[in-house]
Amino acid sequence: MRWQGRIPRDTSVPQRPSLLFLENPALCLRNPAVPERFRRAPSPRPRWAAPGRGLGPASAPYMRRRPVSRSSLTAPRMLLRAAAPPRALLLGALLWHLAAGSEDPPTAVNITWSSINFKTILQWQPKPSGYFYTVEIHGQTSDVKRKCIQTPETECDVTDALRNVKETYTAHILSVKPAQMDNFEEPPFEVSEKFTPYSQTVIGKPEIKDYSQKGSKLNVVFKDPLTPYIFPNGSFMSIQDIFQHDLEYKLYYWKDQSSGKKDVTTKSHNFEVSVDSGKNYCFYVQAIIPSRRENRNGLESRVLCTSVGRNILDEYGTEVFIILAVIAVAVITLAIVLPVVLCKRKKAKKARAVREKELLNGV
Repeated sequence: MRWQGRIPRDTSVPQRPSLLFLENPALCLRNPAVPERFRRAPSPRPRWAAPGRGLGPASAPYMRRRPVSRSSLTAPRMLLRAAAPPRALLLGALLWHLAAGSEDPPTAVNITWSSINFKTILQWQPKPSGYFYTVEIHGQTSDVKRKCIQTPETECDVTDALRNVKETYTAHILSVKPAQMDNFEEPPFEVSEKFTPYSQTVIGKPEIKDYSQKGSKLNVVFKDPLTPYIFPNGSFMSIQDIFQHDLEYKLYYWKDQSSGKKDVTTKSHNFEVSVDSGKNYCFYVQAIIPSRRENRNGLESRVLCTSVGRNILDEYGTEVFIILAVIAVAVITLAIVLPVVLCKRKKAKKARAVREKELLNGV
């Protein structure tokens, strides 16, 4: 900014009219030495004029904007016009990228719960490509728990999130794209079927620790399957610790080489049943939960057999007898056929020698 007018030198007017004007604007307005164009009423204080900085409201008549040349505007406009096509292309590319990135990834399908002895694995499909999965476990009364955050896998161990085994849970499988990890928008997800560990987990195989058959008594001792849950002292809980009186075991036993089965039930960890003395028996143990509507029977233990007075036929059955019979028949056949064959070969050799001798004598 610059001064557009100039105050004539006069003894009645101070040599520094600008300072006088700032100190007493009315004096300058009444002074006849000040040109008419400078004696207009002061304009309102500009918004940018701060009080106390030497630019009061009366300074507006002395200040004008510097005229702007056309050349100073032409160059920037030409630059803007030149830069318009690249900027338009950039904007189009950005919009395309946002449109492509706004597509939601596919959600999980075929969500299944797999649980044995309360160790629970959640499985689903498909294999992710360009996105990840996050599992949220929702209980009826418990807080939401997150497991397997941003995993590229299609299964997740959710055992720790299901500690309240009598509660019913659902799993939300979230499909999360890398660009959405820092966003607050909820990603697409799929909800599993309801799952209650207490009524739906499969009971595993009992472990048979010892068995014996003495006379007419068969004794079987077994051990409960363990769960992943731990007591405060660090020992693992068994299924008996969780189910308590809802759990019982059944022993299935039958006479060796027989198809007829018998069974007996107990809530303890050993069986004692009456059997035929001197006969061998086979058996296995299975957990039962009568209060359940589904999955009442657990997995069967391995089959074991007693060995009271067992011989090779009892041990291996009729298969061994058949094999031995075939071997015996082969040996007998060989013993009969081999001498006959050797005798015939000997007679044929003797007859050939006699014929050759006769031919030589005739010559």
